[in-house]
Amino acid sequence: MFKGLGGMGDMAKMMKQAQELQGKVGEMQDNLANITVVGESGAGLVTVTATAKGVLTDLNIDQKILDPNEKEVVEDLILAAIKDAQQKAEDRSKAEMGKMAEELGLPPGMDLPF
Repeated sequence: MFKGLGGMGDMAKMMKQAQELQGKVGEMQDNLANITVVGESGAGLVTVTATAKGVLTDLNIDQKILDPNEKEVVEDLILAAIKDAQQKAEDRSKAEMGKMAEELGLPPGMDLPF
């Protein structure tokens, strides 16, 4: 199609590759919404479920720790479980993006655009 236009053919190829990459990144972001991770604290007394995008979807508190005199402890355990879930979500997201980058032949450690 662009034969005889010199560097324009290469430019068109690069644009097509960029569009394909953009589509794959969008697809990966959609997939991250379907991957779940579970953060926990207090040896599993508090668990938080989140998507790999970091959206919290569930909170479970073992009733053994619901003592009104231990309110601050429960709050601390909830925050710790949330932070654990968020960290796991971030780690999983990076791992999934790393897999995609590798499949695309990008150098290790190269961040994909988000």
